[in-house]
Amino acid sequence: MAEENIEAKLKNLLKQEKIQLWNPPYTDDNQQAGQQALQELAERYAPVVSFSVSEVEGALESIRAQAVRRGKGNRTFRETCVATLELLLPRDGKSDTKKKNYMETKLDVLVQEVMNRIGEEYGFKYIKLILNGKTLSADRRLDEQGVQNNSKMMVLRVSETERKRQISEEEKKKNQNESIQRTQKGFQILSERDGSEDPETTPYLEIADQKGNPLKIPHSEKKALILAMGFHEKGCSLMKRDQYDNALCHLLQADDQFGRCGSALLSSVDNYAVLQLDIVWCYRALEALSCLDDGRLRLQRAEDCFLQCYGEQQQRLLMIKGNTGREDVLFLRLYLLQSLLSYIEGNDIQARHKLQKVESLYSRLCPDSEKMAQLMSLGFSEREARLSLRACQGDLQQAAMHISNRRQEREEQKEREREKKRKRLAGISMLRELGFSRRDAARALHQTEGDVDKAYTILLDSAQPSLPTNNNAVGAVGPEQVDQLLYLGFERAVSEAALRLTGGDVQLATQLLLDNQGLLSPDLISVSPPSSSSEEPSTSSESAEDSELVNEVLEDISRHEEDYLDVTLEEESQLISTMKTYLSRGSTHTV
Repeated sequence: MAEENIEAKLKNLLKQEKIQLWNPPYTDDNQQAGQQALQELAERYAPVVSFSVSEVEGALESIRAQAVRRGKGNRTFRETCVATLELLLPRDGKSDTKKKNYMETKLDVLVQEVMNRIGEEYGFKYIKLILNGKTLSADRRLDEQGVQNNSKMMVLRVSETERKRQISEEEKKKNQNESIQRTQKGFQILSERDGSEDPETTPYLEIADQKGNPLKIPHSEKKALILAMGFHEKGCSLMKRDQYDNALCHLLQADDQFGRCGSALLSSVDNYAVLQLDIVWCYRALEALSCLDDGRLRLQRAEDCFLQCYGEQQQRLLMIKGNTGREDVLFLRLYLLQSLLSYIEGNDIQARHKLQKVESLYSRLCPDSEKMAQLMSLGFSEREARLSLRACQGDLQQAAMHISNRRQEREEQKEREREKKRKRLAGISMLRELGFSRRDAARALHQTEGDVDKAYTILLDSAQPSLPTNNNAVGAVGPEQVDQLLYLGFERAVSEAALRLTGGDVQLATQLLLDNQGLLSPDLISVSPPSSSSEEPSTSSESAEDSELVNEVLEDISRHEEDYLDVTLEEESQLISTMKTYLSRGSTHTV
């Protein structure tokens, strides 16, 4: 990391003085370094950038060599259309961590061809290529996907285990990661579900606000949002297992799905901001800090989104939740990554400024181990203790009260959900007694938000012969029952139809006819009585494979709504120490 910092500073000085290292006296006619001129320049710049002469001379030579190589590559590209690409290899794929890796290729070739060359040259079996935060499609050309001369591409290795789960090129889509495909299909199934089926047998996802209240979102946006959040959850699950390569692939898929949501929606939820932080955090973990421009843009998006969601000084968040302590961990990571990128750009002043904000937050957010132990001795979980202490600024008594209140809120929410389920089942039972199928009754109730009367009206107005299944019939409609309705003044045809719909229940049939002024749809009147052996169709038409996919993706969804805020800060602490070492000047180690 120190190499990027010193080179950024030197490039600024060279630009200010209009010094071109690829020209004499710094580069001779044979494209070799002018040692005397470089040494003199290093001696002049060393005190300015606060590095030793030898470090500065080495950095100047690196800059010079890159410039010469770039100039040569530009000439080659103009003359032969052969581009030079910089490859950002995985950490364990580098024989020399300081050496940059390049590849020459035409840009009108398929990405798969380039992947094969990289695999052969560096011994990688299965890989993915990332450009500006986007995964390149193997079956498309380089130039079709924005690859240009001098582009930097990140190489992500796909493990043997992960590769075994990929779908073969001949059978399905070429070189697509099966994990991503299965994740997408699983969440697509969930995104199509509207909650009208029994959630016990047909799980569905509901998007809620920060208080747990369901949000009403247009179907198209809800579908994209569920896919985005699903890929994000999967990526976070992989990050916790330190599988950053695979995690990044899923996070980039989430970013693509978020892009299909409206800007108003993105600015109203913090999920999009958190995703941007997670992507840049993966860049850091993969040592892909050369993705500087993309990382900077993502951090700016995150900061803008937090401002939109939380308001100035987090006032909106304070009004909603009553405190901001838990969300402060997001800002700690944001400022820490901004400090890191500023340092790599050679802007030590900005890096120190951001790091000061990080340290201030860290001192408040790093929980006291003794207070944690006291709360856990009261029967609270480690997660509850950590989050409550942050929310209450370390106040032990308030933290205990905060946990109790949160538990009560969650229990009240569960009770509301249980009551909603009880009403739903009661409504379904009532509509089934009127002769409608369980599935149709459930869908009608869902459409009317549980209003039985409105659901009943919808089922009647739909006038579909398949709706009334008369599964509750206790026997054939007898002449005595028909006579009773005729005696009340109803016509024979509608009387018989009403009795069929209500399973021969005279009282229900009478109420049905009264509610409809003695009239029924001709389609309902013409329905023939069902056979006694008729059975209600299954409430779920999904295949066993669909069920497996849904259960698979549901495993990666956190059961705790604040899981993304429960950060131990161990990795952050290590990076803070590293940044302090570099900014205090004197270290030449790299990360």
